[in-house]
Amino acid sequence: MRRLFFFIFALVSVHLVFNQEIHDNSDEPGGIETIPEIETFGEDFRRSEEFWIGVYAGTAMYSSDGLSIGGGLELGYGKGISIGLKAIYFADSASLTDVLEICFLLRFYLFGINSNSGLFLQTNAGQAVFFRREKGLSIPGQWGLVSAGLSAGWRFLLGNNFYFEPVIGGGYPYFFGAGMSAGVRF
Repeated sequence: MRRLFFFIFALVSVHLVFNQEIHDNSDEPGGIETIPEIETFGEDFRRSEEFWIGVYAGTAMYSSDGLSIGGGLELGYGKGISIGLKAIYFADSASLTDVLEICFLLRFYLFGINSNSGLFLQTNAGQAVFFRREKGLSIPGQWGLVSAGLSAGWRFLLGNNFYFEPVIGGGYPYFFGAGMSAGVRF
């Protein structure tokens, strides 16, 4: 999994570095070497990067006994390609085990490098901490397994600053999950 993240990071970095252009007009009288200005095309392109924070509510299948229902926070930075953190607490409907997931996320919007809405793919990787309720509440929790997953969703913009996102996905140690997040972007 580490190799996959390194490969994606290297690929994106190389693309961004070699995509830069410098215009040299120093041969003209009074000319100097300049970097061209970025053209803007309306409201969505005014921000070069963005920070977003939202609340998440959803379900995940951590066991074959039933669904786990949870909620949490997620935050990210970027436009087109975003990185961020996600923390979600899931309570098992069969009352056996609760799970706290703390993950890093990497998101790719499929409508281009300047998009901040529409279809996206997201990878999550982090730690799942289990709280067994068989003998009462267990504090501290038991360090569980590495949590990793892939999800797909669609970001709908509500005005200039708000959004909501339906998401479905699967991974490990859960089988599949679905949820909804809503938040604000700066």
